Amino acid sequence: MPNMTPARGARNLLENCANAQPGDRLLIAFEPPEYGYYDKTAVSVVTKAGLEMGLQVDAVNVGFNADNPHLPPALLARFEAADIILFLARLGDQLRFSQMPQDRKIIVSFALNRELFGSGLANGHHDAFLRIKTGVNNLLAAAGDVHITCPLGTDVRGRPQMNLTPAGDTSVLRFPMSVFTPVPAHSFTGRVALTFLTGTGSKYYDDYTIEFDQPVFAVMESGRLQCFEGAPADVARAEAQYDRIATRFGIERDFVHSWHAGIHPGCGYPWDMRDNYERWGGTAFGNPRVLHFHTCGAYAPGEISWNVFDPTIIMDGVTYWDNGVFHAARLPSGPAILREYPCAAALFEHPDRNIGMRQMLEKTVSV
Repeated sequence: MPNMTPARGARNLLENCANAQPGDRLLIAFEPPEYGYYDKTAVSVVTKAGLEMGLQVDAVNVGFNADNPHLPPALLARFEAADIILFLARLGDQLRFSQMPQDRKIIVSFALNRELFGSGLANGHHDAFLRIKTGVNNLLAAAGDVHITCPLGTDVRGRPQMNLTPAGDTSVLRFPMSVFTPVPAHSFTGRVALTFLTGTGSKYYDDYTIEFDQPVFAVMESGRLQCFEGAPADVARAEAQYDRIATRFGIERDFVHSWHAGIHPGCGYPWDMRDNYERWGGTAFGNPRVLHFHTCGAYAPGEISWNVFDPTIIMDGVTYWDNGVFHAARLPSGPAILREYPCAAALFEHPDRNIGMRQMLEKTVSV
């Protein structure tokens, strides 16, 4: 995709996601870089774009609270004085399923720094991916059979029972739009191949990620975790993680809430995921090479995620994801969307396959 720049990515956010108009009051709620997640360059890129568009731009440091994310009264007052609230902070993701101020445009950005604002992730027209999301949602809502597999042996099947009302998804706007509405897992059964367990970004805790020496299978029946299968030491590690997290937060241990896959071929992750699993989990999930289950807790997004790599997803006999490649042109509305948005079409022609997982995938292939 030609002419990708951080400035274009920021304008895509403000113009096409926020629908900002000159004179609008934009408040950037940012997380300082010392937490190792968002980069300060993200704030400067969006601030400059906003001022050039004639917005009133302000910024507030909301920090990061792993244990007790909340909106204190002073911060709530700042939010209520704005027209658009942009979270360049994990607080927005932590609170996205919670009560937020009404009648405000609230956006969580998964573009974390200048590099991602200048990539295909932020430069692909936001409306194109909103329409692709709708196209996938409509297919899922009508599907009689959805079959998920992966090279490591995932084999899950079910009939989606979608909730496409506003209650079925978060009301917070997400930029970029990189996944479809989560599919409730209660009508799905099968085996999910896992190379590690990690958190979901809802809460943060010690030993947030545990890796396995060999792939482990999570056996699920009608949205309930039945057991883990694999090498005894790995299985014991998985069971202990579920016991620990469920006990710590007082949540339903074996509940598998929902799943979704990435729809954004520009969603690359150019860093090693092992350097920061939390950052990886909050960014790379939008790549079509990743399919993501929300588990451990009877709510979205739960506290432990299952990540399936290079999924194949077949709906009623048609393959839409093929070994991690999403064929948007196979959606009924796909050809028209890609004709209207050549920037999105270019991303699908040359998808970013880098998801920060090379070492992990090489390890699983070698065992």
